[in-house]
Amino acid sequence: MTTTTPDAPTIFADARTMHHAALRQLAAGDTRDAAEKAWCATLRATEALVLSRTSQHPPRSPDVTRALQSIAAADPSVRTLRDRYFTRQASLHGACFYTGWCEPIEDIRLLIHETSQFIHDAQTLSSPS
Repeated sequence: MTTTTPDAPTIFADARTMHHAALRQLAAGDTRDAAEKAWCATLRATEALVLSRTSQHPPRSPDVTRALQSIAAADPSVRTLRDRYFTRQASLHGACFYTGWCEPIEDIRLLIHETSQFIHDAQTLSSPS
């Protein structure tokens, strides 16, 4: 078995790939799957941010969340991104994907579309100011 060390540029690229998949699912009328793919893109972008800032690859979603909270506590410029992360976690992942409650639909669609901006902002913040 071959193992590779993850690097932030590859993870950011995967986040963009997942976002494109989310947009395809949204266009096909599958909002629930689109929401989960947009959440995955959000999580991957945040994972890359954490890796860039700490040189540590968080292995699981809760580790990504804890690391993001720690980074935001130390760097106020990351706090808005942290808040957007939690909104996406609750709305896209928790409510829409897990429970099927994707309302208001306009808000869910907007979060899905705005995932590209989240990825961009995470990448911008991946280097400390």
